[in-house]
Parts: sequence; C-alpha cells; structure tokens
Amino acid sequence: MTSSAWGLLALFLVLLGLLAWPVGKFLAALCNERVPRWMQRIEAPLYKLAGTKPEQPMHWLRYAFALLAFNAIGAIFVYALQRLQAWLPLNPAGMAAVSPDSAFNTAVSFVSNTNWQGYGGESTMSYLTQMLGLSVQNFFSAATGIAVAFALVRGFARRGDGKGLVGNFWADITRVTLWVLVPISFVLAVVFVGQGVIQNFDGYKEVSTLETTAFQQPKNGAEGQPLKDEKGQPVMEDATTKTQTLAMGPVASQEAIKMLGTNGGGFFNANSAHPYENPTALVNLLQMLAIFLIPAALCFTFGHVVGDMRQGWAVLAAMTVMFVVAVMVITPAEQAGNPLLTSLGVDQMHGALQAGGNMEGKEVRFGIDASSLFAAITTAASCGAVNGMHDSLTPMGGMVPLVLMQLGEVVFGGVGSGLYGMLIFAMLAVFIAGLMIGRTPEYLGKKIEVREMKLISIAILVTPILVLAGTAVAVIADAGKAGIANPGAHGFSEILYALTSAANNNGSAFAGLSANTPFYNGLLALAMWLGRFAMIVPVLAVAGALAAKKRLPVTSGTLPTHGPLFVSLLIGTVLLVGLLNYVPALALGPIVEHLVLWK
Repeated sequence: MTSSAWGLLALFLVLLGLLAWPVGKFLAALCNERVPRWMQRIEAPLYKLAGTKPEQPMHWLRYAFALLAFNAIGAIFVYALQRLQAWLPLNPAGMAAVSPDSAFNTAVSFVSNTNWQGYGGESTMSYLTQMLGLSVQNFFSAATGIAVAFALVRGFARRGDGKGLVGNFWADITRVTLWVLVPISFVLAVVFVGQGVIQNFDGYKEVSTLETTAFQQPKNGAEGQPLKDEKGQPVMEDATTKTQTLAMGPVASQEAIKMLGTNGGGFFNANSAHPYENPTALVNLLQMLAIFLIPAALCFTFGHVVGDMRQGWAVLAAMTVMFVVAVMVITPAEQAGNPLLTSLGVDQMHGALQAGGNMEGKEVRFGIDASSLFAAITTAASCGAVNGMHDSLTPMGGMVPLVLMQLGEVVFGGVGSGLYGMLIFAMLAVFIAGLMIGRTPEYLGKKIEVREMKLISIAILVTPILVLAGTAVAVIADAGKAGIANPGAHGFSEILYALTSAANNNGSAFAGLSANTPFYNGLLALAMWLGRFAMIVPVLAVAGALAAKKRLPVTSGTLPTHGPLFVSLLIGTVLLVGLLNYVPALALGPIVEHLVLWK
C-alpha cells in the first residue's frame, strides 16, 4: 500500500472513532429506555395509534411477530407504489408501471435492508416511489436491524426474569427512527446539498452534446424486457444520439439515509460513482463515515448497556482488525494492475501523472486508494453503494468484497445486523472454548446451552445455504446461465457475487450479470427475504432465552471475553465457521481467475 492509502485509512478510522462514541452513548440510552420527557410527549400519539404502551415489554415471540408483520406490510406498500406509479403524482418523467417481477424484487430488497437494484433508478422510479416507498423503507429497514440488536443486548443485560421479555418493538423502531436516523440523515443531506448533490423536483433536463454518440443497446420486447437470441444472449441494436437526458430529483435526502442506514441502493443506476450523488472528495469521505457510523457506535452501545465497556471494545477490535486486513489485500491488488497489460508494454506504475494500477471501472477523481477503501467499507457494512464497478476489480481485489459479505456481514456489518451477527459468533466462540476446557460455556454471565446453540447454528447456516444452493440452481438453469456476460470462471463469480450480495443483504452487484429477469428477480428476492428474516427470528429467540436466564457471577474459571486472546478467538471463529463453507466456490471463481491472469 502507498503512503496515501495508509493515510486515508488512518484518517477514516480516527474520524470514525470520534463520531461513533457519542452516537453509541445516545443509542445506549434508547436501549435502556431512558428517554427525556419531551421526547415521550412527541412519541405518545404514535404509540396510541399503534395501540401499545412503550413501557410494556414484549415476549420475544410477540416481538418477532410484530417485526415480521410490520415489514410484510411495508413490502406490500412498496410493491403497490411501483405497480401504480404511472397513475400517481410526482412523476414528471412519465415513468410507466414497474413489471410485476421487478416490483416484487425491489419491494423485498428495500424492506430487507438490501437495496439490490436490478433496474436503472433514474429511468424506472418516479419521485413519489423514490421518496414515499424506497426512502421510507431505508429508514424502517435500518431501524428494524437496530431494534433486533437492542433486543439481543437486553438479553445479556437483564438479570433474568424467567419470562423472555426483550423490549417493545414499536417503541424501539419509533425511537430509533425519530431520534437517530432522521436527525443525522437530515444533517448529512444538508451537507451533501452544500457540496453539490442535487435535491429538487424538476423535470428531467434534455441537453445537446458536442459530438454524436454511437452505441449499442439491448433491444426490448413489447413487455419492456430485453430480447434474447437462440443462445440466450441479449439482442443488440445500433443507435446514435446527439442529446443526453440529465435526471433530476430529491437525491440528497435519499443519499443520506441510504448511507447511514447501510442500505446502499441509489437514486441513479451508477450509484455513488454518479457525480450528482458523490460529487466531491469530502462527500466521498462523509459517505464512507456514514456507512460505518452506527455499526461502530453500536459496539459502544453494547458495552454501555451490559455494564462493561471492555466487551464493546473487544467486539470493535475484532471488526477493525478484519477490516484493516481486507483493505490491505484489496488496495495492493488493485495497485498491482493487470499483468496482461504489462506484457503489452502498458505503463501501470503509480506516478505524478497517473494513478497507476488497475483503474478500469473506477472514477479518476477518486483513484485506486479511495475506490478500494470504499469497496471494502460498503461490502463489510452490508451497504452495497459503490463508487467503482466491482466487476472490474482484479480477481484478488474482487474476492475481498465477496469474502467480506460471505463472513456474514459482521465486519461492522449493517446497522444492527453487524452487532447481533458478531455476538452470535461470540457466543459460538465461547461455546467452542468451553468444550476445549470442559466447562459449561457462558458469555457475560449467561449460560450458552443446547437450545441456544441450535438457534445459533440456524442463524449462521441460513446464508451459506441460500448462497450455495442458489448459485447451484442458477448455474444449472438455462435462465440463470442466460444472464452471464462473461463465460468461464468470471461468469461463475458473477452469479456467486449476486447470490452472496442478496442473501447477506448487501445489495452491491458485479455489474456483469443481467439480473433484471423473472428468474433472477424471483430467486434473489427469496434469498434476500430469508437471508434477513430467517436469521432475525433465531436471534430474537436467543435474546428471549438469555433474558430469561439469571446472570452468573464471575469466577476464577470464567473465560475472559475482553482481552486480545478472546479477540483472536472471535476472529478465528468468524473465519473458520463463516468462510470455510465458501472455499470450494471461491476456488472455482476468483481463485481460478487469479491463477489464469497471473499464469
């Protein structure tokens, strides 16, 4: 890594720590239900409307039912908005109704905190759909993840009531949305507007270009879907243009919450590489900080709530070590460039006049350092926003985003999901250590018994099953193979990346897979829904079981869970259990690509 890459990484981590500490302390107050009286007065009408009282905690099963019902209603609402947008207001570009399969995929995507986009945002969604549907779900899906994290942390903190009460879902989601997500995203949006991110309701602008542009585009059928030839490849047609349409819209507001809530899907199809979404180096830095802000803050929240800050620091340390290693792999891989170009005499050395290395698919204004750091951050944090095309990364560089997602999105991870995912691995690590020394495993004074381990196993194995089984189906089915842009190992990597991104609720794409088809829209929607909620339910069950147990006092035989030894054990558990499932698949994809490229 170059000195500039090290400097950018150090600056990012220092700023992250300074910002995450106060946010974590405030989140701890919300988790402990210490809300000022003036906030309670504002919240009261919402609770009355929902028919609940915030001071009444729920059993974990009731909490889970409320969560699933709330998100299911959200999915139906977003689906209806897309299907009816042609007849609804705030549609200056006259967008047609979204096809049923694409609307279904998008609804599940935004409700599950994935924000996978199989469509061009600026050419598919009206302003109303973007604001009332997608942006609103960016708030609620993020708040849902934080609510689950609150429930699990309370399970550790409670002294044991024997009832499995984990809090009130309606109070958690209301308070997180009103007092955390809305204020911070509002401040971010104002700063983004000041830096040049657009925020308006203007109609799209038609401008003339200096030169005629010749290009090829897929030919669409009567239903708006690309036509395929007998080999399953898209039918292309020649086209020319002397004009360009510049999309407008309320971008800054959606940009702020999609980053803060680790959602990722953007207003524009180019996502965070688009100059209207990410115009300056400062905006790029703020977006990266926003992605990690709440996941890092929740580590401090965990320490505050359980009454031992060392526990929060240990979890944060494990996340940080794995993240730094990921950056140390992807950045040199991209700086090394493409050996095939070197053999042709192309100069790829870093210098004053060029970035050097592999600049394919990257913005010149960001360069390799900022693009590589952004790629590691967005896939570590279950975000999915990209400022460079991951399909253009080198094989080893592209494997880093894949691995970060396959670890279960726990290297900081999504808002809430990163913390509860890492705590699941922490309990597994404690269980393994307990077996090694012949003691009943316990974590923070709570015994980890057979029932908890069964639930933990389900939570950990859900995503690998979805990814590997889904990939197997896609590479066998003709409809799955038809979407591959590149044959061979890279084509397999494209499918593996798509299923990994969907099942782990990331939302980024390799950009080489034609995924907006009924087959992939259905398959990826299933992966996104189960990857989200089939993990949340067992986590809530674990939270309820822990809340019911009495807290055991620390003895001489208690495994310390706050020192370097435990951090190492936790990292090892994440790597061994979270990654080993994928090694054969990685060997068939990016590893083969690397060997072929550097043979």
